[in-house]
Amino acid sequence: MYKVKISLIALAIAGIQLNAEAQRKTVNQRVDSVMRLMTLDEKIGQLNQYSGREVTGPLVKQNANMLNDIRQGKVGSMLNVQGVQNTRHVQEEAMRSRLKIPLLFGMDVIHGYKTIFPVPLAESATWDMDLIRLSAHIAAKEAAAVGLHWTFAPMVDVARDPRWGRIMEGAGEDTYLGNDIARARVLGFQGDKLGGLDAVMACAKHFAAYGAVSSGRDYNDVEMSEHQLWETYLPPFKAAVDAGAATFMSSFNTLNGVPTAASNYLQRDILKGQWKYSGFVVSDWGSIDQMIKWGYVPDKKQAALKAIISGCDMDMMSYSYIEHLKELVNTKQVSIKLIDDAVKRILAKKFELGLFDDPYRFCNEEREKAELNNPEHVKATLKVAQRSIVLLKNEASILPIQNSFKKIAVIGPLADSKRDMQGAWAGANDADRVVTLLSGLKQKIGNGVQITYTKGSTIKTNDTTGFAEAVKVAKDADLVIMALGEAYDQSGESRSRADIGLPGSQDQLFSAVQATGKPVVAVLMAGRPLIFSNIAAKANAILYAWFLGDQAGNAIADVLTGAVNPSGKLPVTFPRSVGQIPLTYNDYKTGHPYNSNVFQYQTGYIDVPNAPRYAFGHGLSYTTFKYSDLKLDRSTMRKNGKITASLTLTNTGTRAGEEVVQMYIHDPVASVVQPTKKLKGYGKVALEPGASTTIVFIINAETLSFYNQQLKWDAEPGKFKVMIGSASDDIKLQADIELQ
Repeated sequence: MYKVKISLIALAIAGIQLNAEAQRKTVNQRVDSVMRLMTLDEKIGQLNQYSGREVTGPLVKQNANMLNDIRQGKVGSMLNVQGVQNTRHVQEEAMRSRLKIPLLFGMDVIHGYKTIFPVPLAESATWDMDLIRLSAHIAAKEAAAVGLHWTFAPMVDVARDPRWGRIMEGAGEDTYLGNDIARARVLGFQGDKLGGLDAVMACAKHFAAYGAVSSGRDYNDVEMSEHQLWETYLPPFKAAVDAGAATFMSSFNTLNGVPTAASNYLQRDILKGQWKYSGFVVSDWGSIDQMIKWGYVPDKKQAALKAIISGCDMDMMSYSYIEHLKELVNTKQVSIKLIDDAVKRILAKKFELGLFDDPYRFCNEEREKAELNNPEHVKATLKVAQRSIVLLKNEASILPIQNSFKKIAVIGPLADSKRDMQGAWAGANDADRVVTLLSGLKQKIGNGVQITYTKGSTIKTNDTTGFAEAVKVAKDADLVIMALGEAYDQSGESRSRADIGLPGSQDQLFSAVQATGKPVVAVLMAGRPLIFSNIAAKANAILYAWFLGDQAGNAIADVLTGAVNPSGKLPVTFPRSVGQIPLTYNDYKTGHPYNSNVFQYQTGYIDVPNAPRYAFGHGLSYTTFKYSDLKLDRSTMRKNGKITASLTLTNTGTRAGEEVVQMYIHDPVASVVQPTKKLKGYGKVALEPGASTTIVFIINAETLSFYNQQLKWDAEPGKFKVMIGSASDDIKLQADIELQ
């Protein structure tokens, strides 16, 4: 302990000197000054990441020499070490190394650290970039307060197959909306600049096309055209680059036969080449040596060779770099220039974070205690949760709950389940902080209303023993609220499902309760779109509540009682049948357009409608909105010009509410066949009853551009259709424009 104190004093003196020098030196100059002192072993060490405890990947044998490697400068980063005391202790070991290069501490902080927000797909339903940025920023503040420097988020994969469990981590199916959410989350995590004590490094993942895995099975292959890759899947990553994302993560999948950690095309040509990305790339957990299982390389040495040549800078938990890079360099199979480039990228981020000046600057116990118990964070997660809820159906305006309902039955396995409300990837969650639907309703509804609860069924079994009690409770009620869905661990990583219906006996439970004739409000909770045809047809009202985090119960109760008017819109299409998947709003006409009245020589199915159960952008309100007076300041423009489109939005109902006005564009004739519509603008507007406002969209060449056959982003002259409405299948106003 005495030796550690002495080294800390020496380091503090050196830090003062470095701070003075920092005013005269750029980060690159400081990086170069360190590089000149490093041995090859120390350089390779910076590319090596170990886990302090196995929580994000498969269990592996703990490295018995981990601390020794840290002391010898053979580790550049640690993940899953959290808490000020723990990170300080491990950092102290790094300060015993010859060059005292500080460690980076990372963790999967996906939708909150201690304060758990709605899962990212739910947050995307807000269509509110300020709220999404706020959520990420609070997560960053708490993560930074416990000594972390780095989160492995945001996931910006476009995902159009709800069988894929990791759809819950992203922004849904749309590229345009995904671009905006990628920017918002990067800016939220990283704050004004790297190095702020309220910020952590973001990591855009998974590069690339992971959301398009075959059959929706996690870790699977991806076969995709270049056009689809550039048009749909790469733009959110470019948005993350433009927002300043400090790091990228390669993905688990192959892309057209090549594991992405070995993709020179993705990492060298596109990311570090065309996009001039200056941050660094980390592999996903063990994905470098997983090339062996893919059958791409015979051993870890060849895996390390492929990965470093292709531009993967840091090896997460495969030990491939630390075991084989030195030999590969010494035998001249790997140029030292590649090693140096990777090390410089990593050191630059450590300088930008201020870790060379003070490796313990994120280790403050008072700040840790304050941030993890900040009541403003609870208020923020409640607000985000309220606006993430989507009202899918509201027959005869049964919601908000009417005063005539004096007896309410709350039934379902998710009505009083705390852990499930937090969803997968729930950080350093504390389930005791969670407000369930049952407790939220009891707090919100007055003493004059009797609330009776029974579980009715479980989520993962076909047990029906609770049905009789559920039916009895329902018969005695004026209104039934059913909390149904999937468990928190049925979506997320490695949680692909072939059947995305309600698991267990929940659908039968709904039928038994609905048969009583009492009005039923279904509150569905999940990390993905579910298929629930029976409920969609027979429930009087449906709220899609996703997994809303710590304040789930209060948020749902606020919407059920009308204290909050729902404003969420779906960021992803909800299919009727698994057979429709993948299903997205921006489909194509094809040479045999679908005709619901003709079942011959057409694109449609013969056994189910082509239309989804609920379309992208769908979401109801307790009030109504009128769209009118669409005006264009001109109908034609040149590439350097613009068209201003304006419309009037009026709240024609009796309640204040928010509406997401959506603008779609269709290019009917192009050198590459275009989708029937593409989201190209939106705005969320709050209006009091009877109030009106003018909504303005600017249309320019960028709005009309796409990747042509030469993969050039360009707008082609011709006619276009502008469509504005409340959902992709609810277009209210249309106009034609022309690019000359």
